[in-house]
Amino acid sequence: MENNKEQKMDIELPAEVAPGIYSNLQLITHSSTEFIVDFIQVMPGVPKAQVRSRAILSPQHAKRLLYALKENIEKYEQQNGVITEPEQTLPYQMNPMGQA
Repeated sequence: MENNKEQKMDIELPAEVAPGIYSNLQLITHSSTEFIVDFIQVMPGVPKAQVRSRAILSPQHAKRLLYALKENIEKYEQQNGVITEPEQTLPYQMNPMGQA
């Protein structure tokens, strides 16, 4: 017989992580076993961008992230209106150094 009880998990948010990081560009690469998401901060007029954080996910967790983002964007748009994307393209070419 299956155990249908929902398990609870305590999640700790350390003080040094709580402020988060600002990212206005994300690069995603993958292999057969993992997805790598680099969160990058691009500053206007600065030719070099900096990776501020990196997340490495299994393919299953990457797909769960996709679904969670989709669900949260739908909720956001219901409350705040449709998110519009700028029509402009990035004014620079990316030259990633140290590929994952």
